[in-house]
Order: sequence, then structure tokens, then C-alpha cells
Amino acid sequence: MQDTQSINKARAIYYNLFANFFVPSSDIKNYFELFRLLNLLKDSSLDEASEESIKNILNLLDKDSNQSLIQEYDDIFHNPVYEKVRQTASFYDEGVESGKKRVEMIQFVAKTKLRRDEKRYFEYEDSVGFIFSIMSELSNLVALGEKQYENTVHCIFEQILNPFVDEFAKSIYEHKKANIYKELMVVLHSFVEFERLYLEVTKPLKKEKAKKQVTDNWGDISAEERERRGMAGREWVMSDESGFTAEKMGERFIDNIDTLLEKWKPQPRFTVVKVDDNTKLNNYNPHPISLTPEF
Repeated sequence: MQDTQSINKARAIYYNLFANFFVPSSDIKNYFELFRLLNLLKDSSLDEASEESIKNILNLLDKDSNQSLIQEYDDIFHNPVYEKVRQTASFYDEGVESGKKRVEMIQFVAKTKLRRDEKRYFEYEDSVGFIFSIMSELSNLVALGEKQYENTVHCIFEQILNPFVDEFAKSIYEHKKANIYKELMVVLHSFVEFERLYLEVTKPLKKEKAKKQVTDNWGDISAEERERRGMAGREWVMSDESGFTAEKMGERFIDNIDTLLEKWKPQPRFTVVKVDDNTKLNNYNPHPISLTPEF
């Protein structure tokens, strides 16, 4: 009983570690949480390879800023200059960002008391960040005695994560911009192998990678994904942060005019005179018109 509880707590910590790497955040507190988790796992790693990689990650991470990690994340998953690594189970299953695996994940999540915060988290339910996050939460609940979630954890791993995680990890490991994430994939590989043994799930057979026909400049992004991104962009444009609405731009215009009237100071007056022999000054200006202060 105690051993099972300890194992589930450890599993929750590992899933939480991966979730923190795949749910990007500008909050520096989340970044420092990575150091805590890595140091926690450093001396109790699953094998020598993952122990070495955890130490390498700690050496590669900037101790004061998360900017280098954010930049590497963007280069791997968003930068169009390089081949982007996809993060959803649906993409590896069907070649689309929102497919059957997302529907399956929504159904699994519905069986729990956990939900995706749609105001703060815009990725799909079958994205790796969300999968790792919910697996961490459920594993911790199981460790606390809520045994009803054991089957849900098993099903999510077997039916959602297990079929694509190897291909996903390989894509990151081989990415030309992966340094920190390359080491992380070594840790993920060791953990996934442990999960397969613990949950008694076999490694999936390799299958031909699903590809969607490219018909326009959007590539393999589904119509639903386009709409989601458009709505997310519109939501930001309509927010107080952007200030792009007519109301907010009007308010800013009024504020700026008020500031102008409050702080405006008149400039010295000038008289425009024609330059000729009678008005020519000692500091002659070769231009036909000159400006002289009026006292």
C-alpha cells in the first residue's frame, strides 16, 4: 500500500515536470518550480541516462531568466523558419490538430472533477501539455486514496499518450534547435518505459505517419484550428490590454488631449519677413525667407 502510494506520488512529480516544460508561462515562479522539481528528481532518477540528462538540464538552464527556455520552446514548436514539432495526439493519429483523440480526451476528462481553464489555457485537450498536467493531477489524487481515477489514468496513457509519445519525443530529440528539450526527451523516454511496465501497456507498433493534403497556405492546420486561433486573436484585440477597440482608442485620445492641454506651453512668436539689403542680418541666411523672433 505504502509502496504504491509512493510510486504514484513520484509519477505525479514526473508528469508535473513535463507539464511545466510544455505549458509555456512568462511567470518566473513557474520557471523556478522547474529547478525545484529537477533537483528533487536528480538524486532519485529512473536510470543513469536520465540522471545525467537532468544534471545537463540544470546546467543549461539560466539561473536568473527564463528567456532562453522560452526562445528554445518557440524555435521548436512555433518558429516557421524550422520544422515545427506538433503537440497534439490527433495530429500524430490523423494528421489534423483536432480529431478523434481530442474527443477521447474530452470524454476522459469529463469523468473527473478536473477541467481545462479555457480563459488561461488555449491548447486542445489532447496536447501534450494538457495531458501531462492532468496525468500529474490524477496520479496525485490516486496517491491520496482516490482509487476511482486509476482506470482513467491507465486509459489516458494507453489510448492517448502511448501511441504517439515516442514519435513526438524523437521529433524533438532530432530538432536542430533542441538543447534543453533534447536532454528532457532522454528523461521522458526513461519515464515512458517505466510507465509501460507499471501500467502493463505494450509499446505500440510503428505505423505510417498520417498526412493531410496541403490545399492552401494554411498547410495541415484544420478549419477548426484556424477558427480557434482567429477567435483567440480577436479576444486579445478586444481586451483592455491591447486597447484596439474604438472605445479604448477614444479614451486614449481624450486622455492625451487632456494631457496636452494641461502641460502645453506656447512657443515664442515669429514674424516672417522677406530678405533684402535692408533686412539682411549679419548672420545672413541664404534662403529667400528667414524667421526672426518677435520681441
